[in-house]
Amino acid sequence: MMYDQTRARQPAGQTPGQAGRRSPSPETLLPSDEQDKIVQRLRHAFNTFADTPLEALQEAESAYDEASAQLVNALAERRRLLRAGWQDQNLDAQSDELRHALRQYREITQRLLRI
Repeated sequence: MMYDQTRARQPAGQTPGQAGRRSPSPETLLPSDEQDKIVQRLRHAFNTFADTPLEALQEAESAYDEASAQLVNALAERRRLLRAGWQDQNLDAQSDELRHALRQYREITQRLLRI
């Protein structure tokens, strides 16, 4: 099997037929309702800062800690699912699935590096 440079440059999850179309934005690591809760806590911290600055900072720190913990858990779950998809594959028969997993690793790693 030859190395396909065009396919290797495609974003993760994009099939050859999608090359001319814009791919959808990557899925988020945290569910939107969890993101909304954290954002709401941050807003509350900013809105109460003038009256209770220490409590506002503590709430912002707590929201940061919660977001960090949820992100770590989401990344661990993503890794578990990716590994489960390729770990027991026959390397010769399943090269497309392995290539797809490789693209997913690349995508998530690049997203982490942009944080």
